[in-house]
This record gives sequence, C-alpha cells and structure tokens, in this order.
Amino acid sequence: MAAYVLLHGAGSDSWYWHLVAPLLRERGHDVVAPDLPCDDDTAGIDEYARVVVGAIGDRRDLILVAQSMAGFTAPLVCEAVPVELVVLVAAMTPRAGESPGEWWGNTGHQAEGDDPVELFLHDVPPDIAAESANHVRNQSNTPFTEHRPMPAWPDVPTRFLLCRDDRFFPADFQRRVVKDRLGITPDEMDGGHLPALAHPEELVERLEAFASAARSVR
Repeated sequence: MAAYVLLHGAGSDSWYWHLVAPLLRERGHDVVAPDLPCDDDTAGIDEYARVVVGAIGDRRDLILVAQSMAGFTAPLVCEAVPVELVVLVAAMTPRAGESPGEWWGNTGHQAEGDDPVELFLHDVPPDIAAESANHVRNQSNTPFTEHRPMPAWPDVPTRFLLCRDDRFFPADFQRRVVKDRLGITPDEMDGGHLPALAHPEELVERLEAFASAARSVR
C-alpha cells in the first residue's frame, strides 16, 4: 500500500482533506496531511517543504498530492525525499527559475470573478462550506514576495487533475499552462476549486486510478 501525502492550498489547513483521508485509509493506505505554515510571515516556500518532509518521516512509497498553491511545494519535497508519483489537483504549476509571486503575471492568470464564496465554495455542500469558515487562515505574502527561483520539475511521474468548473483557475487556463509547463494533457473531473470538499469520493477514485497506472509501468 502507498503512503499518501496530502498538501492543502493557501489560507487553509489539513482539514481540507478530512473527507478524503479516511477514504484512503479504508483502502489500506497510510495518509499524512500536514498543516503548512501559511499564516507564518517568517516562512518562505522552503519552510513549507521542510514541514512536509518532517511530517513524512521515514515513510516510503510516497504519492504526493498537491492542491492549488502546494504545486510550488511539491518539487521541493521531491528534491528531499523519494516520491513515486506526484498528483497536482487544481494546482499552480511552477516553471524553472520562477518564484511563486511571478507565477500570476507569467501565466496571465485571471479568475472568473472576485467573490470568495462564488470562486471557491459554489459547489461545496452547505454544511461543509459553513464548517470551512473555521479553517480559513490568513495567508502570508512571504512565499509570494520572496525571490525563490523554482528548480526544474522533478523527474517523477506526474499527473494533473483539473476541475472543469473551477472559477479560480479556469479549465481553459489550466489546459494551456499544464501543457506548456509540464508537457502533459491534464485529466479532468467536474467540480470547482475544492474537490476534496465537494467530491471526495470521485477524487479518491481518481487518485487510486493514477496510482494503479503508475505502478503498472514501473
């Protein structure tokens, strides 16, 4: 069985994965979902990666799942520990030499509106959306203001799962960016920017399918 490492996005915490983690454990997997230091103004993106590596410990057979901003943490984790598969979920895809703050302008990002509820929670069940308010953290600007050039994308099998109804990182935008930067065609599912809250069962099925496909070509 694999060890799934689940990385949440900006301004959040590991609760984001609270519906996904038990489903993976029911399938016999180990799961670690660290709280990233998103509200710590002393923490740059390298510190995010150190937190993840510390949480991984001596686990092996790692499947690294990175949501949204965690796309910038993923390659740094892969430099530090052996990872079998990276799955980017509605994620930012860095380019070699690019810092997180440069990503927005370099990709030409434009969200579909500016209302946080409409951008992020439009397809999340009301009870889960209400509870999510208890897990919103102030996202520090430090990772976006520091000049931290990213390494080249690691030589690790990588899948990208975009959400067709994502209003923050729209589907056409992601198709272009992922193809340009990773040279792959993203996989797609219905739903908005937060599939672990809106569609946890389907997300787990997708993750397991990616893992199975990766094992078959080793």
